[in-house]
Amino acid sequence: MTSYVERDIIPAVFSALRNMPVVVITGMRQVGKSTLLREQPQLAARHYITLDDFAQLEAARENPDFLLNSGERLSIDEAQKCPELLTAIKRDVDRKRRAGRYLLSGSANFSLLKEITESLAGRAIYLDLLPFSRREISGSTKREPFLVNFTKSLKIPRGIDIDPIKPKEISQGGLPVVCLGLVKDKGIWFKGYEQTYLERDLRELSQVDDLVSFRRLIHLAALRTGQLLRISELARDAGMNTKTASRYLNLMETSFIIRRLEPFLANRASRLIKSPKLYLGDSGLGCFLAGIDIAGNHPDDPLWGGLFETYIAQNIAGIIAARWPQAQLGFWNVQGRYEVDFVIEYGRDTLAIEVKWAERWSKGDLAGLRAFLENTPRCRAAILGYNGTDAVQLDERLWAIPLGLLLS
Repeated sequence: MTSYVERDIIPAVFSALRNMPVVVITGMRQVGKSTLLREQPQLAARHYITLDDFAQLEAARENPDFLLNSGERLSIDEAQKCPELLTAIKRDVDRKRRAGRYLLSGSANFSLLKEITESLAGRAIYLDLLPFSRREISGSTKREPFLVNFTKSLKIPRGIDIDPIKPKEISQGGLPVVCLGLVKDKGIWFKGYEQTYLERDLRELSQVDDLVSFRRLIHLAALRTGQLLRISELARDAGMNTKTASRYLNLMETSFIIRRLEPFLANRASRLIKSPKLYLGDSGLGCFLAGIDIAGNHPDDPLWGGLFETYIAQNIAGIIAARWPQAQLGFWNVQGRYEVDFVIEYGRDTLAIEVKWAERWSKGDLAGLRAFLENTPRCRAAILGYNGTDAVQLDERLWAIPLGLLLS
């Protein structure tokens, strides 16, 4: 049995509990929300309730005010299952505002759920728990993330061992049961995950007329992870109309199975792409749904580039969610000319990141970054992240940095 691994988001959780009456932790199923609520030592004094328990769920639906009337600080798991409880929480907070009173978790994005009509605006803060990052797996969360520190100093730290990313890290992803080695046959586990999502979670979110078509759409999304989202093309290949495909994609986003990365548009370059990019919520799940053997070594697979980019996206998004909440993640694309995989916008400044799986890079790999620097005066730095071991400054605002350091 693996001991509890503290998550990078914990300082943000404690800060939120000191300031807000309701703190909500959301994330895809099996990402570690329940474990965090139960096992984090500083949360042990809170009364824990899970609405995965049928009796607790029925009690919450029948008399939510009574359930909340204990006066204790409550941690409520899978809270989205009972909208009535959220309404009662709103009433309680309005009667007496107490910081840290409620810590909620859920496998669906509360802000996107149509069933929850009562807003907790001004009463709650939402924190996203993403799959395990490289920082968390390696136990490096006590150190400030490289990306956050670099934007302050624009200096490369010395004396840090750089471990290149291995194919296994991408194919396993960051769901705890898989990446922490808690299951022997990872393929069987992912198959069960898919079945649970389709047969349980999805039915709780919305009525889906055709589960076969929905399943086909999930697999097609996995085949397109890291690409621009063209809903009409996706719908055509899935054999459904665009409206239905759009609704199904919204359900996937609500339950964190996919994420959309919006384009960075704050510059004057012509023909900017305005469609979002599509990413699976976890690269390991993406490999499974795309039909790639997660136990193998697949850098030569034509899908590998998108899955590699998915892994980088979930790591950067995890760092931003946990340690850099004022930042926003996007991408840049001038149609038919230039592209930058990731753009981090913080305040009025930006950081541009192009990623490359290979251990070596060439001058041509810098074209998109140089174009972005030319068109974006507020870009503090542009980074080519590659899978080597040497960090070097190439120009006044241009660096080549190993991914092992970039994600540390």
